[in-house]
Amino acid sequence: MSVFNAADLSPSNPTACFSVRAAADPSVMPKVLEVFAKRGLVPTAWYSKVEGRNGEELHIDVQMAGTGAKTAEHLARSLRQLVLVELVLTSEKRSALSA
Repeated sequence: MSVFNAADLSPSNPTACFSVRAAADPSVMPKVLEVFAKRGLVPTAWYSKVEGRNGEELHIDVQMAGTGAKTAEHLARSLRQLVLVELVLTSEKRSALSA
């Protein structure tokens, strides 16, 4: 099990960012959160919004500090496999100290 540690915030461990677009269904948010929880992770930021002409899309932005590239890739693959998830985009944020 992976537990967040303040040392993970070092410049060598960026913040993984996930942008998820899915159908606006009540089951989607708990399933997305479960992808992180199953690994003992608590996202450091979470923002969600219902969008679309008739409120048919759910957009979720999740950030996970201190996530290595392999873990971030695994999380993204897991998110893409969820039913009702249409798209998962990923990026990373690094602290100004690592530039």
